[in-house]
Order: sequence, then structure tokens, then C-alpha cells
Amino acid sequence: MNDLFLALPYDELEELNIGAREKRDTVPMEEQEREYRSYLEKEKRIRAVTLCFSDLEGRFHMLDYDKKFLLDSADNLTFDGSSIRGFTAQHESDLRIKPDWSSFFWLPTDLFGPGKVIMFANILTREGDQYASDFRGLLQNFTRDLKAQEGLSALVAGEVEGFVLAGRNAEQNFDEKDGFQLLSTSGYFHSLPRDPLRQFIDEASVVQRAMGFKNEKDHPEVAPSQFEMNFSYGEALRVADLIQLYKLLCRQVASNLGMTACFLPKPVMGINGSGMHINMSVAKNGKNLFYDKAGKEQLSTFAHDFISRTLNHAQEICLVLNASVNAYRRLDPHFEAPNQIKVSAIDRGSMVRIPVGNEKTARMEVRSVGPDANPYLLLYVLFKTGLHGELSSVSATEHEPASLLPGTIQEAIALFESGDFVKKILGKENIEKYLACKKQVASRSPSDLGTLVKTSEVTYHHEITNQGLWNNF
Repeated sequence: MNDLFLALPYDELEELNIGAREKRDTVPMEEQEREYRSYLEKEKRIRAVTLCFSDLEGRFHMLDYDKKFLLDSADNLTFDGSSIRGFTAQHESDLRIKPDWSSFFWLPTDLFGPGKVIMFANILTREGDQYASDFRGLLQNFTRDLKAQEGLSALVAGEVEGFVLAGRNAEQNFDEKDGFQLLSTSGYFHSLPRDPLRQFIDEASVVQRAMGFKNEKDHPEVAPSQFEMNFSYGEALRVADLIQLYKLLCRQVASNLGMTACFLPKPVMGINGSGMHINMSVAKNGKNLFYDKAGKEQLSTFAHDFISRTLNHAQEICLVLNASVNAYRRLDPHFEAPNQIKVSAIDRGSMVRIPVGNEKTARMEVRSVGPDANPYLLLYVLFKTGLHGELSSVSATEHEPASLLPGTIQEAIALFESGDFVKKILGKENIEKYLACKKQVASRSPSDLGTLVKTSEVTYHHEITNQGLWNNF
């Protein structure tokens, strides 16, 4: 039966996905929709189109549509929003889901099955307007308006770290008495060829290339069993999509190998945690506005003001950057934790670092982000803050004492709840919904984190698929 459906070799997948990538922000959406509709109508071996979206906290959702049904009904697809945590109440449950035809990907058969393609989707209200709590749509509209009204491009690269753990479903089966079992004792840049960690990294990177990622490098990270696979700079919306795909692909590759790819910020005590370093810059007409050869650290005044605003609002936006109970274990100064609200070119304990760069690569690196942050919400908040926040009246450099980010999610919730700036950029409804989700989890874990990773902070984590537990909330 599977022979009836499309199953492309990886070299053909890569060619198709690279072709789609090059069109995303250069070819009008209507033209891309016509092209992909025509392809789906002609390609009889495609059986289903997967539409994916992210909920308020960034948990990834996918649903498959019969190809013919989707082509006939793409403008009238609905789902029950009340079943998605943080979306709509039961009495107002119906939401619309709209394919973003510019986000078309062909899928590898060995991970997703034959005959499938995937697109990201935006969530709309019953009336067809952009749904306020769909943060992908929020980021998409913001970056589109930024370019149309000011000619500015929001550019990003994300360095997403994770761990490979022994056994499938290691997170769902977590027991705090035993902890997680690591697969490798290797350290930074070091693992033996074909050991379990290297095997996972090799297979995952091949899949990413086939999906059209512009891979740059991949390697074991500082902690044992830890990995990082880097892909190149791009427009904020597209990078956020790739971050979600990256984590999905890593989880699926690991599962196929009998392992678990874990993106908890601090799954194991006593070793480095995982971060998602966000490299950011702003360009206009192809010119990097962050660069100034004569500026301090070769950054422009524009860039330094962007950094100043980010630091000034660091405490009230921390809940977006560090979105889970477990994330606050990572902000531990004993393990290169970036918990100091300052900027530095050399100190990796600083929230913001200025990497070595040139006219093309000058950027800021926000190091205090956990890999479990909702990438759409994260990038929207970071760019809104850097561009429109209030400038700090205090210079925060490596030569001056720095204040610290919150030490627990309870502290971060209080700062987020009282912050005037986040209310302004997110709106009352989104603030209330996001806080409700975070308070649900925080109430199930002690405010004193202690030295032992607790079962509650793992099994109630927003990215851990455990529907039975959530139904008992």
C-alpha cells in the first residue's frame, strides 16, 4: 500500500525544500498558493496535508487533512479551540485554521510516513480575523508591518540546545528518585564516531538538510549527552517556524533510535543546562543597522539603544524568555548561567553578549532564553522591546555590578503581571491567558527548587505530551 504514496529520496527532498525556501519571502503569497494547489492536484501520490500551529505556550500541534478535502475547503477549516489549553472558553470554542501557503515543506517518509506534506497555519476567529492569541500571526503581522512601514527586517538565528536521554518517552516516565539516564559522557565538541550521541546528531542533521534548513554546524555541547545543531540567520517568522520543526525532527529522530530528545532547560542537576541563544539584528535595504566600525564593540548607537531597552525590561519579560518551572534551575551562576542583567563582549554570565562580528554579522546575542520558550511570542516580545521599549537610564557593562533575573517562576510571574510594558504590547487578554497557564504549573511545584529535579516540573511541563495528567488539572 505504501508504494502508492510519495516517498522521495533525501537529495530530492532537499532540492524541493530549498526551492520552496527561496520563494517564501520573495514570491507573492497568492502566486505560491496557486503553485502549490496545482502541485497537489496533479501529484496523485500525496494523500494528506499536515497543518501545524503552536498554542499560547509554544506546544506544537499537528492535524492531517485529506488532500482533496483541504483543497476544496482551505478557506473554511475550523477546530475546537477550547480543547487547546489557553485558547478559547468552551462557550466560544470554534476557531478557524488558515494554511500559510508560503510555509510549504515536503516531509521525509522515514519520520512522517509516505505521501505527506506540511504547512504552518494561522489561527483566525469565527469571523475570519486574526486570532489575538495566535502568536505566530502576531509575529507575522508585526514583521510584515515593520517592513512595509519602516523598511526594517527583523533578523534572527537561534542556537537550540538539548539532551539525548536513554529510552523512549523518558520525560513521561520520569521519576525524581532515579532522574534521567544520559547516553554519553562526552563533552564539548567531543564524542566518538557512531556513539549514540553522535549517531543522533548525524541523523538529525541529515534530516534537517533534507527539510531545507541551511545547516552551519552541529556538535556535542558542554554537558554530557547534550547537543546543538545550528542553522543560519533569517527572517524572524521563518526562523521561529524552523525552531519548532527543529525540535519536532529531533524528537522523532531520537524516538526512531529508541531515545528521547529533551528540551527541558535543566533536566539534570550538577551539569550545564540547555539554552536557546537568540542572535538578533535589524536591517534596512540589506544594510545591517547594528554595525558601526567606529562604535563601541563595532556596534551602532541604534544597536546599543536596542540592547539598553532589552535590559531595561529584562525582569518583566523574563517569563517569556524562561517559560517553565524548570527554566529557573538553568539560571544558576555556577554553570555559565546568563542571569546577570548586563551586556558584555566577554562575560558569558551576562544576559546579553556582543559576539565578534563585521558589517554583515554584527549582532546581539540574548543568552538567557530557555529552549522551551514559545519562539513566536519570544521574538515578538524581544523585537518590540528592543525597538519600542524605554531606554535604560543606567549603563550596564561588564565593569559595573548587575542586577539579576528572577530566581524562580513565581518571581517571574509577579514581575510579568505587574509590568506595564508587556501589557501594552500583548494586551490584557493575552496577559491573563498566559499567566493562567503559568500559574497552573507553578502552583504544582515548590517555589524552593532545591537540589533535586521534581517530577511535577517535568510531567506538567507545557511541552511534555501527557494529556491524561492535564485532564486532571
